[in-house]
Amino acid sequence: MTSLPRPALSAALDGCTIVIAVDRRSSELAAALERHGAQVRHAPALTIVPHIDDDALIEATRELIAQQPEIVVATTGVGFRGWMEAADEAGLLDDLHAALSRAQIVARGPKARGAIQQAGFTADWVAESETSAELGEYLLAEGVARRRVAVQHHGSGADGLDELFAQAGADVVSLTVYRWGPPPDPAVVCRSVSTTAQGEVDAVLFTSAPGAAEWLAAAAREGVLDDIVDLAASGRVLMAAVGPITAEPLRAVGIAPLIAERGRLGSLVRAVVTHFGGGHAASLPTNAGRLELRSTGVVIDGRHVPLSRTGTDILASLFEAGGGVVSRARLQNALPRSGENTHAVEMAVARLREAIGVPDLIKTVVKRGYRLNVLDPVEATA
Repeated sequence: MTSLPRPALSAALDGCTIVIAVDRRSSELAAALERHGAQVRHAPALTIVPHIDDDALIEATRELIAQQPEIVVATTGVGFRGWMEAADEAGLLDDLHAALSRAQIVARGPKARGAIQQAGFTADWVAESETSAELGEYLLAEGVARRRVAVQHHGSGADGLDELFAQAGADVVSLTVYRWGPPPDPAVVCRSVSTTAQGEVDAVLFTSAPGAAEWLAAAAREGVLDDIVDLAASGRVLMAAVGPITAEPLRAVGIAPLIAERGRLGSLVRAVVTHFGGGHAASLPTNAGRLELRSTGVVIDGRHVPLSRTGTDILASLFEAGGGVVSRARLQNALPRSGENTHAVEMAVARLREAIGVPDLIKTVVKRGYRLNVLDPVEATA
């Protein structure tokens, strides 16, 4: 029996093309965005490589069963769940559960806490900042000397907690449950950074710091990172992260990302929907109402108008000018195979006016070019 499509929740993301640089739960995230009208492109920059059969993980688990830990550190939800699954696969889950039942369990954030609860434990403390640094400071203040500490690491495994606790006199048992692997399709990642730089994407979403770092590295390799940083600064493309840790690689290259409040996929979706549907996207006040540019067209006074690629590129040039005059020669660059024929610009602008349905939104400036009919501040607030 074929399941019926889930009904749309809103039209907030109509006209938006969104890249999700996510491997795990990407289908769930895409479905949530599509219910608000988005067109989603999958471009995971990394994959999660589980270590279900990893001998070192199982050996460390046996060590903890034989000599129970006093403190258990869970740094990621997917990693903690993966550890439980690995133990179950090896027939050790009941013994591990008993070994951890009396330990103090701390979590690096809400996802890790959720996994702890799902496994039947209770998190005794959760780092509000979702950082390993805060977690480390807390346990050092509590005291770890001569205490057995089990540390479950995230995919990169380089959070410095092992060394920090060992230097403080702890007996550390390190567990790396999964690692980051290469993207499933590097060509897709390359296309995603190129199309983002060309203005064909409205938002890029990230759910892990390593994934964000690798996507940005791909942009640098393709020579388009500076273009993406500029588009983000101008508001033409939204870069969104599930939490502050995920946001760090973006901040490192000069991007100020939108950060979800609760560090979960649902919160990330709500933040993006609120951005585009709540009047936070870059806009101009015009004679036709508030105008927002989209990768597939334009939103005028809350109404999405689909446009051709050429029409969108022409409107983007006019939008960037903010009401200033844009020459025919400059607009000609947005036309495919236009050569030196300036008449092609006039025809393209005429078609754009017709598609938008507001003829005087684009004004002709005799012998100079074209401009958007942007209201001055007094008119805009009248």
